This record gives sequence, C-alpha cells and structure tokens, in this order.
Amino acid sequence: MNIRLPFLFLLCTISFSTVSAQYTEMINTNRPGVSQGAFSVGTNVLQVESGISYGKEKHNLLETETNGLAIDYSIRYGFWKERLEVSLMGEFQSNKVTDNRSTTAREYSLSNFKSNTLGGKYLIYDPYRKRELKGPNLYSWNANHKNQWSDLIPAISVYAGANFDFADNPFTPETEAKISPKFVLSTQNNFMGGWVFVTNIIVDRVTTDFPTYGYIVTLTHATNRWFSVFLENQGFKSDFYSDQLLRGGAATLVNENFQVDLSLTYGFKDTPSKFYGRVGVAYRFDMHDKDEYLEDKEIKEEKKEEKKKEKAKGKKQGRQDILNLDEDGE
Repeated sequence: MNIRLPFLFLLCTISFSTVSAQYTEMINTNRPGVSQGAFSVGTNVLQVESGISYGKEKHNLLETETNGLAIDYSIRYGFWKERLEVSLMGEFQSNKVTDNRSTTAREYSLSNFKSNTLGGKYLIYDPYRKRELKGPNLYSWNANHKNQWSDLIPAISVYAGANFDFADNPFTPETEAKISPKFVLSTQNNFMGGWVFVTNIIVDRVTTDFPTYGYIVTLTHATNRWFSVFLENQGFKSDFYSDQLLRGGAATLVNENFQVDLSLTYGFKDTPSKFYGRVGVAYRFDMHDKDEYLEDKEIKEEKKEEKKKEKAKGKKQGRQDILNLDEDGE
C-alpha cells in the first residue's frame, strides 16, 4: 500500500467523553468519520446513524467530470453482552457523469449501492475497565490526571461481516451478485484532555477476484462536553480501485441521544480527484436498563487470589488466638 503522507492523522468514533465502558450516558457514534471504534453501543441500545454527501470528481485519464450524491447509513444494536453489537452498514451512490472525450460532451447517470454489510463486533480487550476496578492512586492527584505509559495500551475489538453486492453494479468489481466477507481489527486509545485515537485494519472481499486491503486512522478531540472535532486518514488498495482520502469536521450534541455533524472529504489522486461535503445525524433509542461490569479474566483471578489470602489469614489468626488462650491457661 502506497502511503504518501508523512504522518497519518485521523479520528475515531465521535465520543464526547473518555469512555471506559460500552454503554455511556451520552450517545457514542462512529460519525462523522468512517472508522469503527472498539466499543459497542451497549445492551438494549438501538442506534441509527446516517448522512448525505454531495461533491465532485474529476478523472484526468478518462476525461470525465462527476457530480455525486451519496447516502450512507448504519443501524447498530447491542444485545446479549455489553461487548457485542450487530450492525447493518451501507452506502447508496448516485452519479451524474459528463464524458468530455469527444467534441460533444456526453452525459449519463449511474446509481446503485456501493456497499451493504451485515456483521457483528466484539470487544476482546478493555484496559480501561481494568483500571477502574483497581481504583485511583490514593497518594498522587497528579498521577490520576495526566497521561501515562499505560494509556498507550488500547481497547481492541474484532468485526466480521458479509458484503451483499448486487449484479451489474458500476460501483463494485463483480458483474454478478456476490456475498463476500469483511474483517476489521479496531483499536481505541482514550487519552486525558478529551483525545481519542482509533485505528482500523481492514480486509475486505477476500473470496473474490478483487480483494481490498486498507486502514483508517482517526483522531478526535472533545473541546467540551457537547462539541468535538476530528481528522481522519483512510487508505485502501485493490485491483479494482485504490485511493487515499483525508477527512475533517465536527460534531455536536443536541441532547444526550441526538448528534449532528458536518465533514469534508478530499482525495489525493487525479484518477479521480474527489471533494465531498457531508452532513449527518445519529440518534439513539436507549432501552439500556442494567450495567454489566466488564471484568477481565486477570482481574477475576486477582480477586480470587485476594479472597484466598484473606481466608488463609483468617485461619492463621484463628489458630494464633487458640495458642494465646492455651498460653494463658484459660
């Protein structure tokens, strides 16, 4: 993969607080970027995220100019465990193309689904819950309010899904209807000061003749409780289409369950060049009624060991009391 930027900046799922659990009191979305955060929406939470994009593309080799309109959508639901969510994600694209290769320009239209993916995401490691269970440093206020080396250890989740592509689709490589897998490894770091860093490693359509490999990196900063800005870089490569995209924008909360956002996307290539503006919303139907504690096995084992030590200490103390009684002759 050709990475032309010296530094890859980006955003994570928009989040207005440093989340350390799945369910949060405020909506936690994947907008306005396109990366997936490591955390799910929480059990019994249904979340709908959607946006409308409009922009222009220009292909220097094909001598075409395109006005594009796209609608993206995501329906996410958490069930069974706090760590798990299922989702349907997709995008519908409609293009009006002007072909300038002849003396008389020719116009035509293209429209279809660029993607439709049904899948599930599971959090396999959450370092933040582990730190909460251990509690704060009682001897140093400063240690509890600054970034530490342990903050570099991210939360990690895995996603597996299936792409449902339609036949005769100009936006997908296969001419026939096809079902193919998609896999994503997501990491998320929550730093002090409202900074969140998300990375996605993506393997897509690997069972087809045109597999796609890519990454997304996203950096988000919550300037206050209600407002957040982000910067994101996405790269992907396949024999069908490859590109490098840079996004930036902002999101704000209307209330704890409703978010609106605005972003821009810029492409670095000229085959085609891209520039899109995007406005979107996210709404949460919050039916969450009970928090589930996400305890790592290591913490559970530590608790078991502590109980064993306390029990052994109690037995030892009991034996010592008996000895003391014997010495006193009572």
